[in-house]
Amino acid sequence: MLAELKGLNEECGIFGIWGHPDAAQLTYYGLHSLQHRGQEGTGMVVSDQKRLKGLKGEGLVAEIFTAKAMEEMTGSAAIGHVRYATAGGGGYENVQPLLFNSQTGSLALAHNGNLVNANQLKLQLEGQGSIFQTSSDTEVLAHLIRRGGFSSIKDRVKTALTMLKGAYAFLIMTEDELMVALDPNGMRPLSIAKLGDAYVVASETCAFDVVGAEFVRDVLPGELITINANGIHSEMYSIASNQAMCTMEYVYFSRPDSNIQGINVHTARKAMGKKLALEVPIEADVVTGVPDSSISAAIGYAEQSGIPYEMGLIKNRYVGRTFIQPSQTLREQGVKMKLSPVRGVVEGKRVIMVDDSIVRGTTSRRIVTMLKEAGAKEVHVVISSPPIQNPCFYGIDTSTREELIASKLSPEEIREMIGADSLTFLSVEGMLGAIGKDPREDQCGQCLACFTGKYPTEIYPTELTLETVK
Repeated sequence: MLAELKGLNEECGIFGIWGHPDAAQLTYYGLHSLQHRGQEGTGMVVSDQKRLKGLKGEGLVAEIFTAKAMEEMTGSAAIGHVRYATAGGGGYENVQPLLFNSQTGSLALAHNGNLVNANQLKLQLEGQGSIFQTSSDTEVLAHLIRRGGFSSIKDRVKTALTMLKGAYAFLIMTEDELMVALDPNGMRPLSIAKLGDAYVVASETCAFDVVGAEFVRDVLPGELITINANGIHSEMYSIASNQAMCTMEYVYFSRPDSNIQGINVHTARKAMGKKLALEVPIEADVVTGVPDSSISAAIGYAEQSGIPYEMGLIKNRYVGRTFIQPSQTLREQGVKMKLSPVRGVVEGKRVIMVDDSIVRGTTSRRIVTMLKEAGAKEVHVVISSPPIQNPCFYGIDTSTREELIASKLSPEEIREMIGADSLTFLSVEGMLGAIGKDPREDQCGQCLACFTGKYPTEIYPTELTLETVK
């Protein structure tokens, strides 16, 4: 996967639909459109209002949901998930949705995000007799729901949600209803749409376009939406506080054709490129972007600077996902297999290479080397986000400061390490301005923790014993 080579893995993606006879088939298409958010595993659970049936596996959407397997997935409601491993690691048992059966009914959960107090809650629940079947933080919610003292499933869900800390967008399905919940900080994108009389929920609006659904609105921070035979009902289970949408959704994670908080991702990235050109005027012959997430910013830089945009790097879309093998030799070959420089574009030229971020720096070094080997006279690297100096605890795989090169080296030291002729990052103010936020406002509505170190929630220790949580 190119994301693995770039240093950041995507967040997970969730999709749900209620009230459509082709629920499973539409979920397949919805998950396919969200495949960029996770390629390690996928699953779906369908409901025919009598029972829940699940299908999941490690692999891509098209690999798991074969025509034969889908014949058994009948029902008018479904939830689905595409995953990359965050909390709990990989493994079949951690692939979502998680499905739980009991004497009083079944429950399916799909989650995008990361619970920062999952370890504390697990230890408390295990002390009360719970036995966990997975290492995923998502299972915590199921145990909290089952231990709730209220008779109503909705009341139990509301109580359980108030105990969670961190980033989460949840789809919770029983035989007769679908519940949708977003954390009080609104750290993950989640929207709702209509398809005829059916309701559709997804991590990104691009999934609505694929299935032909019409966008209705974003799910609000701290909101719980219930969809059943009686229609749709909304209530606030928590007071929304310090709204903090993950800024990396605009920079890297989301598809360019998605809208987040009413802002088109491609437009935001293009504006970031324009801000870069204003902040970093460079004399060069050509501008190119690292496919795919940096193309929009590269176009914006070219338009603002007047330097022509060219396709200086080509992404090979036909390299199998199993190519990356656990040997150092093959890992070193990874970038060359995934990306190829266009010699006719870069040879003898001063090249501005636009990328969205630098995490560990190894991939940037390899790309700069490739461009110079292809004859580029100069390679100037411009990054359409600020330096990532702080770990993320909310669902991105940068949970330690040691793996972040910008936390250890200055921009000049990074430039020297990657072999570029110059290296510049977009300012925090420029990035916020590009997505229409006022950087002078303390509550700008964005999570900037990986850039500034200011986290919107409490951060809990990862190594715990039962004594530490008492």
